Amino acid sequence: MHAPSSDVTTDPVHAADARSASVPTPASTLGQRLVAEGLGTALLVAVVVGSGIRAQQLAGGNVALALLANSLATGGGLIALLLALGPVSGGHFNPVVTLSAMVRGALPARDAWRYGLVQMGGAVAGVACAHAMFGEPMLAWSAQSRTGPSMWWSEFVATFGLIGVAIGTGRSRPGLVPFAVAGYITAGYWFTASTSFANPALTVACALTATFTGIRAIDVPGFVLAQMAGGLSATLVFHWLLRAPAALPGRAPFTRKTPWRTAATANTAPTSGD
Repeated sequence: MHAPSSDVTTDPVHAADARSASVPTPASTLGQRLVAEGLGTALLVAVVVGSGIRAQQLAGGNVALALLANSLATGGGLIALLLALGPVSGGHFNPVVTLSAMVRGALPARDAWRYGLVQMGGAVAGVACAHAMFGEPMLAWSAQSRTGPSMWWSEFVATFGLIGVAIGTGRSRPGLVPFAVAGYITAGYWFTASTSFANPALTVACALTATFTGIRAIDVPGFVLAQMAGGLSATLVFHWLLRAPAALPGRAPFTRKTPWRTAATANTAPTSGD
């Protein structure tokens, strides 16, 4: 199904899914893509944790104000990182996005597990980076409880929506994926009980910060399982939902002809994911 292993992404599956924002460009070597994923995840976590620390310092005990500042900073940072690094690696920064791309055949399994490793390493580095900026210990276990059915369901819904928005927007308006994804994540801070982690790498990293965005290590497995379930469910649902219907006998197959899709697919070279 995939081309022989190479540092350059050239396999036909990538080319067939060129509209997806989770597919890297063919000009990027494997090394470049892995560095982009590690760096992007580190910076994303630094934005989340760092803005949480600053928001808590300045909000004067007003949790709603702190959450507003944290969510806006996260959304803005995510847009910037997706625009800057998305063309290199696909802008996953999230193991669930990588898993979704692998399940859809947009990323070979041999690359997916490498993405996951550098994302996890980058996430831990991002916590240490944020802590260093604010004079916190390099790493510190969180005591913030985030557990229970409502939290797990929140993470399922948050991750389901994240993957669905990424796939749907990537198929129709790929240039808007950074804005659509960041907008959804910003909203997720407010409409979910869990504040929408929706990213296993971020969840693990937040267990290592005793600050505003922290989560107890014992609560991490429940979040991660819910995120994986939500991401896989969205992958299956949106793959079916956006699939072109089969042609009826004697009729040409139906295609969704839209100006933006025509422009996006003019070049069939490949272009996440938490």
